[in-house]
Amino acid sequence: MCQVAIFDSTLRDGAQAEGISFSVNDKLEIVRALDAIGVHYIEAGNPASNPKELAFFRQAAGLRLERAALCAFGSTRRKNSAAADDENCAALLAAGTKAVAAFGKSSLLHVREILRTTAEENLAMIEDTCRFFVEKGREMIFDAEHFFDGWKLDKAYALESLRAAARGGAKTLALCDTNGGAFPWEVAAITKLVCAEFPELVVGVHAHDDGGMSTASSCAAVRAGARQVQGTFLGFGERVGNANLSVIIPNLQLKLGYACLEPAQLRQLTATALHIASIANVTVRKGTPFIGASAFAHKAGMHADGVMKNAASFEHIDPAAVGNRRRFLMSEVTGKAAVLPRVQRIFPGIDPKGGELRRVVDALKAKEFEGYSYEGADASFDLLIRRSLGGLPSFFELIGYKVLDQLPYGGEKSATATLKIRVGGAVQITAAEGDGPVNALDIALREALTAFYPVLGSVQLLDYKVRIMESSVGTGTQVRVLITSGDGSAQWTTVGVSHDIIEASWEALVDSIGYKLLEDGGAAV
Repeated sequence: MCQVAIFDSTLRDGAQAEGISFSVNDKLEIVRALDAIGVHYIEAGNPASNPKELAFFRQAAGLRLERAALCAFGSTRRKNSAAADDENCAALLAAGTKAVAAFGKSSLLHVREILRTTAEENLAMIEDTCRFFVEKGREMIFDAEHFFDGWKLDKAYALESLRAAARGGAKTLALCDTNGGAFPWEVAAITKLVCAEFPELVVGVHAHDDGGMSTASSCAAVRAGARQVQGTFLGFGERVGNANLSVIIPNLQLKLGYACLEPAQLRQLTATALHIASIANVTVRKGTPFIGASAFAHKAGMHADGVMKNAASFEHIDPAAVGNRRRFLMSEVTGKAAVLPRVQRIFPGIDPKGGELRRVVDALKAKEFEGYSYEGADASFDLLIRRSLGGLPSFFELIGYKVLDQLPYGGEKSATATLKIRVGGAVQITAAEGDGPVNALDIALREALTAFYPVLGSVQLLDYKVRIMESSVGTGTQVRVLITSGDGSAQWTTVGVSHDIIEASWEALVDSIGYKLLEDGGAAV
């Protein structure tokens, strides 16, 4: 397998994305995660840009990385000066990284209108900068900024910018689609010619996703001879983002036969993506290829049946190869084949050809007709299985509740809930204040039950969503409520449906608590 080096720019180009801001500790934790999965280069930022970057590089010097090389990033020296006298070059050198990535202009438009210098001086800036770092013992990566646009404007000059970097000793020439507007076939054709021109050097590709083609362009460049791929691990970056390495890596390795990561590391792809997303305070879009929650989710009965008979029928790879998992979404279009594994997890001895399975499927379809949706509410579906087959214990009985809301809202708790329940032969009455009626009811219910089920003390409501079912009905419409709860080690989602938003919320809350007690084998004390 031909080796392709992975160059991650999450901490530099990714940090330029709207809404992204990393602390020094965030950056250090992401470096550790990228090193653990086997990324070859980690572009960690521009040490000359701000004090936080300087603090990061000082602390990063103490990291013991096993696989990755840290890379400082900056521009070529200023015009009409020398790299040895340039403050930016001095800061890059002081960062103490094994590699340095310096960007320079490959487009005459940028040379003349942005740098406002001569074509000759720009080439001198590139060569002088590369030579400076190579002579200081750094591995030099030249980022040919706007290379593909520059090629279209003046092919000869774009090539001269690469020759200047090569004369300066650059080891890698990264061809940048900085504006993200090139088509994959253009990237492939140009990359092939560059690889032929510089057979002794590593040619890389750095694509942005402004045209939605950065993954395709990156893969096309590798097929054309590129041996380094730059991007960000989750694809976020300047404007609409950078090439998404978590999508590019498995495409290259599992589909095209290039070696990017060790197989064991590739199996950590999804977990690493989720970890980095958590640090960056973003969510991985469900539909993200390979690593998204829906990447291997099957809803149609025909699809689920096909996958269970032969996974290759509706899955392009084994989800385990990237650390993801197969999911069967429960809905009115789900067939018995998809429901069976879920039922067997709860009732292992069920007869696949018996009436119990049909009873579950019929109950599912009936509830979906009423407005329920179990695609994102696995916990409620597990409870539906138990209700259908008579295996759901009664943990408590509602005697009644009252909820009062008040206006104007003066900054205190705006709602009060009074709750009366029965657990066994004991009756419990509680009252609670909350930020709104649902919050008050949630607090009152958990306070009432914690006396009987202490395990509920760790449960928290993490997310609350309401969907209007028929907007044409107005405020009298039916609503669907989804509640996500967690206990610090697990999360689960439940659903409730009613014309009354409080009743729908109550139903989802009751399911949430019932699921937790079932999972923990809860018994009243």
